[in-house]
Amino acid sequence: MSVALNSESLVDLAKSRAPADRERLLLGLVGLCEAGGGTAAHQPQVQTLLNSIFLTLVVEAERDIRQRLAGKLAHAEWAPPALINVLALDEIEIARPVIAASPALKDHDLIRLLVEATIEHQIEVARRPRLGAPVVAAILKQAEPAVLAALAGNATAELSEADMARLVDMARQVAALRSPLSRHPKLTGELALQLYVWVGKALREALVERFRLESTDIALALAASVAEAHGGVHDGQGLLVVARDGEREAMERRLIDKLHAAGQLRPGYLVRALREGRLSLFCTTLAILGRFEAEQVRRAIGSDRPEILALACAAVGIDRSVFPAILHMVRELNGGRPGGGADGEHRAAGAFGPVSPKVAGAAFRQAAKAIQDAV
Repeated sequence: MSVALNSESLVDLAKSRAPADRERLLLGLVGLCEAGGGTAAHQPQVQTLLNSIFLTLVVEAERDIRQRLAGKLAHAEWAPPALINVLALDEIEIARPVIAASPALKDHDLIRLLVEATIEHQIEVARRPRLGAPVVAAILKQAEPAVLAALAGNATAELSEADMARLVDMARQVAALRSPLSRHPKLTGELALQLYVWVGKALREALVERFRLESTDIALALAASVAEAHGGVHDGQGLLVVARDGEREAMERRLIDKLHAAGQLRPGYLVRALREGRLSLFCTTLAILGRFEAEQVRRAIGSDRPEILALACAAVGIDRSVFPAILHMVRELNGGRPGGGADGEHRAAGAFGPVSPKVAGAAFRQAAKAIQDAV
């Protein structure tokens, strides 16, 4: 089949809203870009066009489609950086291959993931092959135990002798560092002797065999450790992994902000969020699309008046025919709220009357304020 014929087929697929056709369209575009080694796709004008097309499609794509697309683009040098950064902030199963291999992710992108993404994403960054020195420095500065352990197991990362010394010193408190460090190719005999003091019997035997540690050196190291402990320097803490409160919600907010800034945040994203069971993502997206306060949206979905949620949806362009499905999914995820039963659903239908989105938005804000005042 020729590229021209493929192009005609893609035009037909672009007219369809079916998930299967959307997937074929995305993968078909990838195939066209890969034709001829992706040379044309590197051109700035083409990159801008591809970024707009892919982001538009990906925003409303199903989870499994995004996952397959991430796998397809993980090694693509022509992939638009903005698209790759959006995929890298997606759910970890989608983000993993992109974080691990995408040449579009530069050191500053990876450092941003260390700041903005979840611990799971940070661990994948630390595992990335041939990790650059600036990213290594950022991981060491952040000092998240689970991420440090992943870095210690990355034999290809650009770890300097000073970096290795710092990791070995951290192993005193972070037990998860000890085993990967004992096998690390950049571990020196001097550092191995320091590590020996803090590991268990099996790792001690492995270190002695690998570095031919002398018994006299071991005895001196142990004696120094005992003296230090009696001096009160060593606090005896083991592995400590601290999960940050609300980190997933914060990451979702940053992802939505990126899409909104790129002009790619669409009402269809609301449906996608609910289908994936992510109620907080739905609320944040609705607030940004409608320029509402997040608390107003939360009040609306927690009330007994589904017509208030309907006003918010009407304000952002949701069609009347789509709202019953949205209401059903919100209730499933929110303990039956907003309540109101069948009567409430009937009232909600009236919110999609012959009024403009601007009027619907103003009515939503007024109704949300009334709920607050009644509390």
